[in-house]
Amino acid sequence: MNRDSTSSSLSTRLLGQSFVHPIFDYLIIGGGLSLLVMLWIHHAGRLHLSISFGDDTISLMAMLILLTNSTHFASSTVRLYTKPGATEDMPFLTLAFPVVAFLMLTLCIFEAGTLGPHLQSLYLTWSPFHYAAQAYGLAVMYSMHSGCRLRPLDKKLLRWVCLLPFLLAIVQAGDVGIGWLLPRSVMMEPQVIELLLTTQKILTVLIFASPIALFFWVWRQSGMPMPFISLLVVITNGVWWATLSYRDAFVWATVFHGVQYLAIVTIFHLKDQRKAGDPRSAVHHVARFYATSLVLAYGLFALLPHAYVLVGFGFVESMLLVVAAINVHHFIVDAFIWRLSRGGNRAIVEQSVPAAT
Repeated sequence: MNRDSTSSSLSTRLLGQSFVHPIFDYLIIGGGLSLLVMLWIHHAGRLHLSISFGDDTISLMAMLILLTNSTHFASSTVRLYTKPGATEDMPFLTLAFPVVAFLMLTLCIFEAGTLGPHLQSLYLTWSPFHYAAQAYGLAVMYSMHSGCRLRPLDKKLLRWVCLLPFLLAIVQAGDVGIGWLLPRSVMMEPQVIELLLTTQKILTVLIFASPIALFFWVWRQSGMPMPFISLLVVITNGVWWATLSYRDAFVWATVFHGVQYLAIVTIFHLKDQRKAGDPRSAVHHVARFYATSLVLAYGLFALLPHAYVLVGFGFVESMLLVVAAINVHHFIVDAFIWRLSRGGNRAIVEQSVPAAT
């Protein structure tokens, strides 16, 4: 093999195998577009989007969150019930768990003063862990899809690298995260404050250094590098949490995470429909899946809280706890539907894997 062909083979492996197209995969699923947006945010010095009409200012963030984050929550439910064989494969998750979730939500709203804050804190603490899990899952998917076989040790190290932004989030979140688990009197101790600040600094360095170190570790140990997109998806999740405050990171991470999720879940949905023999076009399947998810998102996030108000509960607690419950439901559903050992997920990931050379 001559030098040119060797160089071409290495470049191909570093680029990795895309699900759609390298530009789409790197910008949308890999998070490259989010890095460009983050640069704009820091340059413009503004975190919240709005548009002015004369004396009126309309926030675009609510619409952006509906179209991305809210819809991505609904899309996991749509995928659950449109995936062939899901009811037979996961009967509790598809038939019983929605009822359990609804009853738990109603109980928390009924006892909003006691149970409500804990449900809210659970959702806010779990969210950055969920984003870390998605980064890990995507990094493993793209490595497998590109023919890079991660050893068990590589996967363990990758998981811990992906968890670093979550650890940073829970130590800097204030009233949630570690602030939810420890008494306020302990959190206000000078030694604890100093320890948390030092931990934040260490974690911030590790968030950016450890993915690069892991990339070269895998390359050296296995003789084949992870594709750059696996590295990118891990770093982008770190950027969201390490460069913004917890509250600002929480807002923007939900948007970027939602876009990322909608892209990959739509790809898997489309491949499922094609495998099932549905002859309709890709545009039809994508548009129908997104429209269904959007309608469901509006029903869950906008109409369900009003249903609780109609039967006598307060609007604020209904809205906040519905959002929290939907998040928790989504986290649990995702933990099952994205397992590579379940259904046809592994077959989709390993489809068109390059042959080793």
